[in-house]
Amino acid sequence: MPKTKTYAQPPLEFLPPKFNPLVLRLSQTFMPLWMAWKTPIADIQIEQGDRIIELFQQFQASKIRFLLAFRHPNPNDPIALSQVFWRRIPALAKSQGVSLQDPVHFHFIYDRGIPLWAGNFVTWLFPQLGGSSILRGTIDRPGLKSARHLFVNGRFPIAAAPEGATNGHNQLISPLEPGIAQMAFWCVEDLHKLQRPETVLIVPLGVQYSYVQDNWKALESLLTEMETDCGLSTSNHQPVFENLYPRLINLGNYLLNLMENLYRQFYHQNIPQSSDQQDLPERLHSLLDIALKVSESYFGIQPIGDLTSRCRRLEQAGWEYIYRENLKSPEDLSAVDLGLANRLAEEASLRMWHMRLVESFVAVTGEYIKQNPSFDRFADTVIIIWTAIARLKGVNPNKTPNLGKQLVKTRVGEPIAVSPRWASYRSSRRQAIADLTQDLQIALQELIV
Repeated sequence: MPKTKTYAQPPLEFLPPKFNPLVLRLSQTFMPLWMAWKTPIADIQIEQGDRIIELFQQFQASKIRFLLAFRHPNPNDPIALSQVFWRRIPALAKSQGVSLQDPVHFHFIYDRGIPLWAGNFVTWLFPQLGGSSILRGTIDRPGLKSARHLFVNGRFPIAAAPEGATNGHNQLISPLEPGIAQMAFWCVEDLHKLQRPETVLIVPLGVQYSYVQDNWKALESLLTEMETDCGLSTSNHQPVFENLYPRLINLGNYLLNLMENLYRQFYHQNIPQSSDQQDLPERLHSLLDIALKVSESYFGIQPIGDLTSRCRRLEQAGWEYIYRENLKSPEDLSAVDLGLANRLAEEASLRMWHMRLVESFVAVTGEYIKQNPSFDRFADTVIIIWTAIARLKGVNPNKTPNLGKQLVKTRVGEPIAVSPRWASYRSSRRQAIADLTQDLQIALQELIV
């Protein structure tokens, strides 16, 4: 499939929330149909839903402000969570004789990049549902100002994913970004200035997908398809874990060798020759580091921080080449200037490809399946590798294969009170943010089964 050419475009604009009750009602009506049509989700469950009911009662009585910090393992999370809060929680409250003001809904923070690949409808829909966009990897002043305002004054509580992006692992959490903790402390600060008595809370929410049935046959078919794409021989043994795991390791070693040779030969990187017996996680981490350095060298960025933060900075650098300030009025550019801008945009997109490849593997440890050789973990890993192969082939990596119906379990954790930490924040902001982020990381990890 040929790659669509990237052209220089006007700068990305902040998308402010424009909550529309009618759009919410229509979404509540049609979302179950969309979920059944477009996703493999068969059922959604919530545990400790009583906590959410109590939190909404307190919020609606102006006693608290809270942020729902949810795990983000899967692109279908917004659809699943919409059903939890639009349907499951109101039904549970009604069964308990609790009256909640309608609607049970959240403002939410989302990555400004999502509408770029999700399309014009999502670009329109998210603000209408009360969402507020933010640019990752930069100081997005309009986005931060909007999120801060919503946390203190929004009609609804606010929701955000502290991992920053999906990681493809249902039983492994990526390191959390510190923005959630910072937002919570800003909310405490703003309430103090306004002399308002509300307590600020962060509420961890676990989200975990599992397959209704262990479909090893479908997994074997997908693995065979991937081996064929890579020119590897396939086997027709019984589709069970003992037969499939060696094939998965063989496929992983093939891809590592392929990419090491690519960066060694065509990007002139100094990569030692490896053997399949060498430590696979170590080789993978080294390869990801090199892939990012190839992009960072082009954009003139220093390789500072962990893989995730480096990806964020590269994404922002690439967007600055594509979404240009001088294209607010493109008629002011000559044909030659516009042609050069388009060439830079195309080259930036190609360099960002290395970063997108790293994003597919940034949470991979190499121990995920070995620690618990279950169908769910095997499927998580296979789909991550499938996504990488799709990127190498140049096809859409977002149309992931369906390996069967899934059950989504959501678990509400113990709320973390932020207001009592105010004195610590005033004493040392950086340490207070780090401590709160770590406590949230532990709380989310404990919600995984």
